[in-house]
Amino acid sequence: MLKKVALINSYTGKTITAVVDTDDNEKAVVGAGKAPNEVANVTDIVGLDESIHRLTMPKQSMEDRAALFSGVARCIERNISTRKSFELQANRMKTPIYRGVIADICEQISAGEKISTAMEMHPNLFGPEAVALVRAGEEAGQLAAVFRQIGTGQKKTVKIVKKLKNGMIYPAIVLVMSVGVVIVMSFTLVPALANLYGGMGAKLPFATTAIMKFSEILLKYPYVALVPFIALGMLFKNWGKIAKNVTMQKIFIKLPVVGDIVRKSSAALSFRTFSMLVESNVRMNTAVGIAADTAPHVYHREFFNRLQEHIAAGDGMSESFLREAHWLGFDGRRICGIMEIAAETGSATDMLNEVADDYEEELDNMAGQIDKILEPITIIFLGLMVAFLIYAIYSPIFSLGKLILPGADKEAAAQME
Repeated sequence: MLKKVALINSYTGKTITAVVDTDDNEKAVVGAGKAPNEVANVTDIVGLDESIHRLTMPKQSMEDRAALFSGVARCIERNISTRKSFELQANRMKTPIYRGVIADICEQISAGEKISTAMEMHPNLFGPEAVALVRAGEEAGQLAAVFRQIGTGQKKTVKIVKKLKNGMIYPAIVLVMSVGVVIVMSFTLVPALANLYGGMGAKLPFATTAIMKFSEILLKYPYVALVPFIALGMLFKNWGKIAKNVTMQKIFIKLPVVGDIVRKSSAALSFRTFSMLVESNVRMNTAVGIAADTAPHVYHREFFNRLQEHIAAGDGMSESFLREAHWLGFDGRRICGIMEIAAETGSATDMLNEVADDYEEELDNMAGQIDKILEPITIIFLGLMVAFLIYAIYSPIFSLGKLILPGADKEAAAQME
């Protein structure tokens, strides 16, 4: 349930509103970040208003997650109580769902529950890797350090994702405009050409016939023009689900440019999670299992699952890496070399951090160059589309002379003789 909290400043009388996703008024006040000099007025958002709010309000974001962990770490390091540490983060949250989660965690802490237990109740926001890290931090008395690790890792991920999204803006605009141009031509130019060519009974190329048929469909059913834009909207909206599909993941990783980005992004996240778990003294077998569960790509999930089987059978880490290196692609041998060094020097944590850092640095460089990488692909796509349209529209014109002056070719040949 959504709650709208109006915070009235008792000195100035000014009101600031905040929306909190929770089912209790008291928790809504905590999630809104009420200050001592403010008076809170809570109202429920129900019915159609709630549906509109859920469609338009910001969804859960990695920025909020990074800010939450970093902020709590800073507070705990200064000996502020855990409940107060979470309460102080409420005003930093941009999304109602994280404000509600903060209020819920504060209530659970007041009831005597551990932070890891409270987070475990929100699996959509805190995955098994985060819960395991927090639990290890609680047991080792290193909660602030663990929160700092998670916050730093999330900030790196947010930075890379933002670069990738910025690089995708130009291709997305080109794609939408291309679809728009084809639709506009189908409503305006193509019908005129259809009347011209159809009246002469000319034999038309397949490309011309195809766009004429498409134009006829749009003229009879104009609402069909919305289908491509709806499809694009659904694609962008459900991209997360599509990216998790095993078949699509195997296709993506084989693409020339996209495959490299997919592999490195999945490896960076997987090895960063694994290194943080090992550094937090989580049991190796458990750490490998959690890394497998949270790995974004099916190949890395399979790699860590096989790794877990070898470790459970008593094999060493470097030996297990060597057996399953093929799942890591062309970086497999390099990573195995690093793990062999770790086995000899006893510095597994440092070596895993080095692997994660290398992947993140490579991905960060690629993300900064994504617009330059995709620019040739976009130009090729535009060139092919323009060539198709020019061929479909203008190629029949070259045969119109034969229809208009059927004997022109024979007379020209006779004159030449």
